[in-house]
Amino acid sequence: MQSQQPPIRAAVTGRRGMSSAAQEEMATKIIYFTINGRPEQAEFPVDCPAQDVKDLFRSAAEAGPHDILKLYNPKGNIVNISPQLPPNTPQSTYKLEVVAADCNSDPLGILGLEARARLRLQSLEKKILIEAGETPTIVHEMKRQVESFREKLESVEHLSWLGLFKELSDATHKPSPFYHKRTLRKTREECEHVRDKFLKMRQWEDAEIMVLLQVMYVDLDFISTFNIELEVLQQFLYEVYRRYNNIPFHNFKHCFCVTQMMYGLIWLTDLRSKMDSIDLLTLLTSAVCHDLDHTGYNNAYQINARTELALRYNDISPLENHHCAVAFELLEKVYPGHKLCVLATDMTRHNEILNKFKSILSVFDFGNKDHREVLMMILIKVSDISNEARPMDVAEPWLDCLLQEFFNQSDMEKLEGLPVSPFMDRDKVTKPSSQTGFIRFVLLPLFMELANLFPCLEQHIIHPVRKALDYYTEMEKALERENLNRAQIDKTGKSKEPSSSDSKEPDTSAEARSNLKPTAV
Repeated sequence: MQSQQPPIRAAVTGRRGMSSAAQEEMATKIIYFTINGRPEQAEFPVDCPAQDVKDLFRSAAEAGPHDILKLYNPKGNIVNISPQLPPNTPQSTYKLEVVAADCNSDPLGILGLEARARLRLQSLEKKILIEAGETPTIVHEMKRQVESFREKLESVEHLSWLGLFKELSDATHKPSPFYHKRTLRKTREECEHVRDKFLKMRQWEDAEIMVLLQVMYVDLDFISTFNIELEVLQQFLYEVYRRYNNIPFHNFKHCFCVTQMMYGLIWLTDLRSKMDSIDLLTLLTSAVCHDLDHTGYNNAYQINARTELALRYNDISPLENHHCAVAFELLEKVYPGHKLCVLATDMTRHNEILNKFKSILSVFDFGNKDHREVLMMILIKVSDISNEARPMDVAEPWLDCLLQEFFNQSDMEKLEGLPVSPFMDRDKVTKPSSQTGFIRFVLLPLFMELANLFPCLEQHIIHPVRKALDYYTEMEKALERENLNRAQIDKTGKSKEPSSSDSKEPDTSAEARSNLKPTAV
């Protein structure tokens, strides 16, 4: 039907007895639209029933009762087909589309019941109007029931109440005409399944971690400030992931933990208002790269074993220099402060860096480049050893991983006849003893000095570390009591053993007791 022909008109019901002049004076609306590129126009009264308007457009599209129609405005947005459609002009037409049709899976004609019932009602309604001049209440009620039946047909997937199953797609994979009527609400079973999975999830997958790292760069405005292409950042993070090895502690997840702590410190201390963006980018990127290609063996082992790294870097922070070198390969053009930060993670320089920070703390000036560089080293150090500032159910498993890596190194040192690192020897170190000393003499002094500059960090990093110290102190006391009880039981058991004529008294010397090794918790 071409646009130059008379417009399609909606049937006007309930107007019997009105003069033709009065009907002409009734307000009408003309809508211009296209269907398959063909121009059409529809005319209907502004108070026309919504269903009549929909039938009008369905007729123009020559669509069947099960076809789904979509109407788009000139901006390309879907609009509702109703009497409230804003009028338009031939120059700003709507676009009508038939997007789905599927009646082949209805051999019994069940899905056509609603269409036939509606057509029967329309015929009945016209007949009553001719005779009575108005629509009786019973007809309105029947129309409501037919509409309810239609909604039920189009909103249920499994028609068990009819003994039928409604196929939602056929062999040609056409879109189902019923998808838009299916409930948008998640079922309780679906929600509970996701909730259970969420509560059981203890750690992120590596791919998810890369997304989180990307979010940090975006959230700190590094992408826009330094005009970093997102694809370049993603490739960089992927290459970083590739160069973290599968070892118990210094792995890609440790990289994320350190970077996440750095990200948190930047926000908590409002460093964005105190330092240049290039310094903040340096800090975050240093955290990402700080342990690249770590092999699980520390600097002492590298030097004692005369490894290639120790020879290459003349025994000077071989691991940290290697991390920098790998990072340089990835970054190609690194930032001036990047190497400074990564080298600061060498624990042999701990006292040197901390004392330097203490000496400038009382006169600290963010405008002083040297002061900023020392602060950046302190921040990367705090981030690197920040696990005990996390909740205990997160921190303790990381300690287990670290001890696993330490014990593996001491085993290798023994096999190769190298000096055994005392704090890594599985025969001498226990879980609580390794941590109480580290917290007292390394963590707290470092964290407290940073909190002196940023008092807001007291509750975030000092309080949880003190709780961790209390936790491991109690664990250490419990382990001591356990070892004492075992020694006493062993002593009592030996004293009750029957002695032969040439037997000796049980050996209760200090040397014998020293052979009772404490059990790791």
